[in-house]
Amino acid sequence: MKIVVIGGGAGGASFAARMRRLDEKAQITILEKTAETSIASCGLPYFIGDVIDDRDNMQVATPAFMKKLFNIDIHLNSEVVQINPSAKEVVTAQGEKFAYDKLVLATGAAPFVPAISGLDNLPHFVVKSLSDADKIKAFIAEKMPRNAVVVGGGFIGVEVAENLCHLGLHTSLVEMSAQVLAPLDEDMVAQIHHEMKSKGLNLYLSDGLKEVVPDSVVLNSGQKVEADMVILAIGVRSDTALAKSAGIALTERGAIITNEFMQTNIEDIYACGDSVAVKDFVSAQRVMVALAGPANRQGRLIADHIAGNNSYPYTATQGTGIVKVFDMTAAFTGNNEKQLQKAGIAYEKMVIIANSHAGYYPNAQNLTLKVLYTQEGKILGAQAVGKEGVDKRIDVIATVMRLNGTTADLRDAELCYAPPYSGAKDPVNLVGMAIENVCQDLVKPYFGTSFSDMVVLDVRPENVYAKEHIDGAINIPAVQIRSRLNELPKNKPIMVHCFKGYTSYVVARILMQSGFDNVLSYAGGWTFYKTLQKA
Repeated sequence: MKIVVIGGGAGGASFAARMRRLDEKAQITILEKTAETSIASCGLPYFIGDVIDDRDNMQVATPAFMKKLFNIDIHLNSEVVQINPSAKEVVTAQGEKFAYDKLVLATGAAPFVPAISGLDNLPHFVVKSLSDADKIKAFIAEKMPRNAVVVGGGFIGVEVAENLCHLGLHTSLVEMSAQVLAPLDEDMVAQIHHEMKSKGLNLYLSDGLKEVVPDSVVLNSGQKVEADMVILAIGVRSDTALAKSAGIALTERGAIITNEFMQTNIEDIYACGDSVAVKDFVSAQRVMVALAGPANRQGRLIADHIAGNNSYPYTATQGTGIVKVFDMTAAFTGNNEKQLQKAGIAYEKMVIIANSHAGYYPNAQNLTLKVLYTQEGKILGAQAVGKEGVDKRIDVIATVMRLNGTTADLRDAELCYAPPYSGAKDPVNLVGMAIENVCQDLVKPYFGTSFSDMVVLDVRPENVYAKEHIDGAINIPAVQIRSRLNELPKNKPIMVHCFKGYTSYVVARILMQSGFDNVLSYAGGWTFYKTLQKA
């Protein structure tokens, strides 16, 4: 059997290696249009920043290694320009023809570079390949630029901006929307904005790149930002022109449509990776998700299907991801509020702030955890931000989601505990318990920053209240609340807040059992409220 793979990235290489393990006799050929295959693309920002200092570590599997271990032929600099499904062959730019019995499209996505006036006035780069990173590193080493502008606040843009800061460059990040990292909700990304600014990164939100002039860039707002170099990380587009020309069905946004076994509408042609439209795990809508994990799994599935193992389909993509931002980490899975609203899915939410490990063990850090769910307890998405333990909590919730667990399963999850790693009640358990309290009408959470027409009750100690508090807030420390109930009106909503949200819940229970009918507890407390304020 002759198998041709177009594209040697995560999906293509994963498929080829799995296919060889299943079929020793198959003739497997990878055609890669660049000079690179199977590189650690997600590590490029850290290679640029010299965090990864050995270039060889960026090459996951060289063509020589793939040939020696797997007997897979990789042709570099071989761009396929034509697919002939009727003849079952592909043609490269050099005129070479490769016949196939099965064809796998793993063409990925290409950086999106819009038309920008004067772009050639400054050295500018994209970050897609190892050679792109080489060019950036060489430019920095040779020209020693002082000012860098990164355009785009997605994963790559944020990571590149951080690494340029680490190299000592005065770095600015420009993002067209009101926030970086679109998978996070506005309330969760606020901490990331604070972190970026505190580390000296200039952040220009709700602004775009209008023009490039010598020594600076001009934003849509008219503001000028000094620049010696520009890195464009605006986003990617599915690289599917080749598929379209072959008659393969695409979505309106240009992604390849496949069935649950990654088969296209043309017989014996499969597709995987960033160029494919997948089913969203929550909304069931067709979406494009550019993540290495799903691409690898899709490649493996295609190999199994070709080998005759049809027992498992590709079900859906959750969109689970994580990103380091200086000393902070942000992670997420499932849908955020914007996605749920767009899909018309009704949801509830809960935010808690917990210790990353046992509070009595040194150096515990705040961890903010947000879960979106239905009234029936179905988990729709989760986000976490903190300095420690973020990955663990989102991985646990992502797994519960994948197994169709509920918020009650978060409450009941039996997770490992020792003081350096967690508390006896892990943050995952705590958020499940907090949701249960809401479902049992034991508390009404509040998430806003406007407190008009309500009494704000600050139950922190007096000396803490004296240092800073919400304007107009009444201070009655929690330990005094039972003896001072007469100071509170019963004809107005009372919004209670403490440091992180637990004590305000306790006080809310006291009030609700003492004749106060309209009581709310601020989710995440003063700590969360502060993150929502502008830096």
